[in-house]
Amino acid sequence: MIFLLKTILGLMTSFFGFFYSKDLMLYRKTFSQKPFAGLMGIGLTTNFLDTLGIGSFAQQTALFKFFKLVDDRLIPGTMNVGNTIPTVVQAFIFMTAVEIDPVTLASVATAATFGAISGAGVVSRLPRQKIQLGMGIGLLLVGLVILSGLFNLLPLGGEAIGLSGSKLVLIVVMSFIFGALQTIGVGFYAPCMAMVYALGMNPLTAFPLMMTSTALLMLGGSSRFIKEHAYDRKTAIALTIAGSIGVFLAAYVVKSLPLIVLKWIVCVVVFYTSLWMFRSAQIKNP
Repeated sequence: MIFLLKTILGLMTSFFGFFYSKDLMLYRKTFSQKPFAGLMGIGLTTNFLDTLGIGSFAQQTALFKFFKLVDDRLIPGTMNVGNTIPTVVQAFIFMTAVEIDPVTLASVATAATFGAISGAGVVSRLPRQKIQLGMGIGLLLVGLVILSGLFNLLPLGGEAIGLSGSKLVLIVVMSFIFGALQTIGVGFYAPCMAMVYALGMNPLTAFPLMMTSTALLMLGGSSRFIKEHAYDRKTAIALTIAGSIGVFLAAYVVKSLPLIVLKWIVCVVVFYTSLWMFRSAQIKNP
């Protein structure tokens, strides 16, 4: 089943790549004047951290807003479209490197994908203030999850490599919900890690679950953002190119980095960005 999942992922990526490339070529003259080198730097750094399981959406949101690189309304679509291919690379790496029950992996990934497809069409049409509010609430919740883990308030997990019965049903339902939230800029990683720990799975299994689910849901949801023209094309292609490089670099050094320090930094960024989004939502947009 893992081989079948890889095949499906490969076919979906090929279709997405064609659709994505066609849109970029068709609208290449509309690219913004933002510094491409700076955008590449953001893509490389954030996807490097993303491969470690820390996530990238919070950092990208903060950087886009701080340097005024992407319109708030386009941030969700830009991140989803631009990070899709780097996330697919992550999925193949961790599906190969970590042992996990194929039924659990396929069930979680499918649920998250349907959640993204259902949510992207709605989110891409929402007014800017509603997107800002939704992102603020989502990032706040993720920040609390990360903070709880840093203070050892979350369950430590177990040794299971898969789930069955009511636990499998629960993780499938929650994956559908978190898949929809992904489309408003809330990363799937932290909620997924929390579910894995709480349900008694081996913490390592969170990585193929996170990466494969996110890859599939982004392939489904990102296509809708492209169709709705709800993303910044220049920023997205920079994230795609540099992000893929960052993924490969991180795969070789993942065991040598002080993750606890990076997680504290991400935690602060998440809370800061959440508050920033709440503040932006209170300001009347033109």
